[in-house]
Amino acid sequence: MTEGSPLILALDTETEKEMWKILEKVGDRIRQIKIGHRLFALGGLRLLRTLVKKWRVFLDLKLHDIPSVISLAVRTFAEEGVWALTLHTSGGRKMLLEAKKERDKIGSNLMLLGVTILTSLSKDEWEEIAPGSSFNEALVSRAKLCQEVGLDGLVCSAVDLNLLYGKISVNLKRFVPGIRLGNNGKDQARISTPDRALANGADFIVVGRSITASSDPVEAINKVERSIKEGIRWRQMERLRRDS
Repeated sequence: MTEGSPLILALDTETEKEMWKILEKVGDRIRQIKIGHRLFALGGLRLLRTLVKKWRVFLDLKLHDIPSVISLAVRTFAEEGVWALTLHTSGGRKMLLEAKKERDKIGSNLMLLGVTILTSLSKDEWEEIAPGSSFNEALVSRAKLCQEVGLDGLVCSAVDLNLLYGKISVNLKRFVPGIRLGNNGKDQARISTPDRALANGADFIVVGRSITASSDPVEAINKVERSIKEGIRWRQMERLRRDS
């Protein structure tokens, strides 16, 4: 896997032992890995300190709390060498600003990413928790907030990328979860394939079970890589079309 690959491997395993088995199988083919609540609850800073020695660690905790609490958490993860960290945009402008301020204060390269709306939420489910609020308007507003406060990127679903086209800077990196080699996602309402996500403007894609549950994870990575190349080709062609 090249240094500039957009692929992030989601390690949403039940145990640390399972996680290490997967990493042993994929070897050096993966540069970036995502760690979520389960593995962080099991391993904490001990696990992070081991992983950051070899991989870029994308810590997906979707932090959401009062600004002073979040800034302390950001400082800790920045000092530990985490590559990217998620903050939930529903925490508001002040929380996001304090997080960035704390990161910048210690001169860290930690990427701060704003989560817009969970990819598990459908529009019907959104209406249940935010009655009368437009799903699309909320998503765009939260993406714009990420840009205004100076975050490094945002997290959104692949099917939302077209909605954001032309509304936020290309410098704001798009991290897209819910990526499958096939349309068999059970807990993601707004999923996509690698080629479609890249074609629609994703900068990084998060792939989990399509690789980790495969009988041959290395071959699964090869398939994802081929799909990535196709998506980048489509994106280049679309840019030429839009610029013509």
